[in-house]
Amino acid sequence: MHLPHQRGSLHDLPDDPAAYDAVLAAVTEEALARITPEGSLEHPAALDDIGDTSLGITSLLALASQRTKDPRLPKAVLRSLVFHLRERVFTEDNPGYPNLRRRNSGEPYARYVLEPGAHPIGDWPSTVWALLQAVNVLDTTDSITDDELRQETAELAHGYWRWLTEVTFFNPQEAGNQAVGCVVGGLMLARHLPPPDGESVRARAMSLYVDEIRARRVRDRGALLLPEHGGAYDNNYGPISLSFLAQAHRISGEEIFAEDGDALARYIDARLTVGGYDNGGPRYSEQHSGFESVLGLRYFGHRIGAALGRYRGDTRWGRHAVSRDGGIDGHFAFMLVWQVQDTTRWHRAPSKDPVRHQLRAGTVSVAFDDRMTPSLVEAAGTYCLPAAVNRRHGFGPVVDGFLLCRPMGEVRVRDLRTDALTAKLVTQPVVGRDHVLRHLRSLYVTDGTSLWVTVAVERLDGRPYLLAGLPYARDDGDRVRRTAEADVTSAGALRLTHPETESVDHFDARSERTQEQAAFALAADPRGYGNPDEGWRHLVSSTALEAERAPGAPEDLHVFAVRYGPGGPFAPAFEGATAQLTVRTEAFTVWIGDPAGDALGEPELDLHPR
Repeated sequence: MHLPHQRGSLHDLPDDPAAYDAVLAAVTEEALARITPEGSLEHPAALDDIGDTSLGITSLLALASQRTKDPRLPKAVLRSLVFHLRERVFTEDNPGYPNLRRRNSGEPYARYVLEPGAHPIGDWPSTVWALLQAVNVLDTTDSITDDELRQETAELAHGYWRWLTEVTFFNPQEAGNQAVGCVVGGLMLARHLPPPDGESVRARAMSLYVDEIRARRVRDRGALLLPEHGGAYDNNYGPISLSFLAQAHRISGEEIFAEDGDALARYIDARLTVGGYDNGGPRYSEQHSGFESVLGLRYFGHRIGAALGRYRGDTRWGRHAVSRDGGIDGHFAFMLVWQVQDTTRWHRAPSKDPVRHQLRAGTVSVAFDDRMTPSLVEAAGTYCLPAAVNRRHGFGPVVDGFLLCRPMGEVRVRDLRTDALTAKLVTQPVVGRDHVLRHLRSLYVTDGTSLWVTVAVERLDGRPYLLAGLPYARDDGDRVRRTAEADVTSAGALRLTHPETESVDHFDARSERTQEQAAFALAADPRGYGNPDEGWRHLVSSTALEAERAPGAPEDLHVFAVRYGPGGPFAPAFEGATAQLTVRTEAFTVWIGDPAGDALGEPELDLHPR
């Protein structure tokens, strides 16, 4: 089976002016065929996320009219704009909406579902999206609307802003993408208001960003990130936040948006595999967005010099939102408008500088979590997640069912690069059930095709083995296919094990259940409300690669050695002891110094290709 939402890399979608004109032409024909006598451009089957959809297509038609001067479009723009103003603006409180600061305000808002009291919790983001559609209409309809209609549209947008920032609690879902989107709406609206009002709205937007969003940043993998649905980063919404930061910087010029966008972009680059697959998030751990993320990945990828467009997006939504039958939906159409207006080109070359939480070269990558334990290993187009044993998750030695990978002190990292090889040495102080402090040294070396991992630790009792990953997925053209196998070779005996218990807290990679489905099944709340990262932490066991101790290792050490990806015979040789360990493989010779490090405590490493 294929993963449903991670498809082609977004930078593979043509993004030159002719390509965008073709997209707008297709939108035009479908919209003109759909528009009702009342002026609605909503999809006939749309039920939820509907509050901004007709107005979103209106904004696309206005942009198309501006670019092509198609004589059919001004009338359609006017009819559909009037439809939204007359039929999709609500001023009476939605029954059951829990986030009001002031009841019966009379301020306008957009509904997630039109029926009163039906899923009112979605009204806050729907109003953000309607605000953004409205300001885009104001930006593109100078030659279409008269002064009275423009004034009514501007007043509506201003009302949306007041409802979002005065009538309700700001950002009630703790969703960074929604909050930054609201700020963008305020910054864009300010340009269409008289100077006193415009200056007030702009100042309020900036204060909300600084005091209500940025002040709540969350640290993960060395980066300070805008919070997203109660966590640091979400695979679906994180890149969408990046798009909002790009638009905020484009229209305001405020350096704070560039600074935070650069930080988020570097974080995404560090965790994203070469193939564009990624996993993890507090809202959707495996679902990827599509056109909504293009602006941010392109804009900030260019700024930091990284190929962020490798992100595998849901290309069914590659240009705009679509309904189940493939028909256009206007939801989030503002992102397409901004893409067309932005002239930034994709940066397609990978970043070269070493990054603490990533090792990457050629078609190989390792992303590391906060503990500097691999969160994702990629080689030969296959992706391995951290395996689980006895409720502990990670990559590392297992002693009597106890996984050694949780650092009990400072984690040290040394990066080294030669002409042919890229290496990272990670030293972690760990404690086992025997309460003995040991130094776990994990060496990762790649030639861009294969990945060699050598793990050394002071001698352990019993029969320890290396937990070497959960084979989970592999590249399959413009899709990602589930798998339960990986091309892995071990110096010691290697086995692939699967849970013996069939229950939701034991993940068997041979099943058709995805990681995200399993995570939601373990979460406290259902999909769309629960936290899949939190749910996944309840996993007891999983499919796992288990590697025995490498033969010929020094007596005072347990050494494990595995190779991910293609290659011939694998029989590494070892010399030395704990203080100085030399490892010889078919591809390189490496010297690893004392676990205590150099005079400053930093790891010592010397690497030579064979």
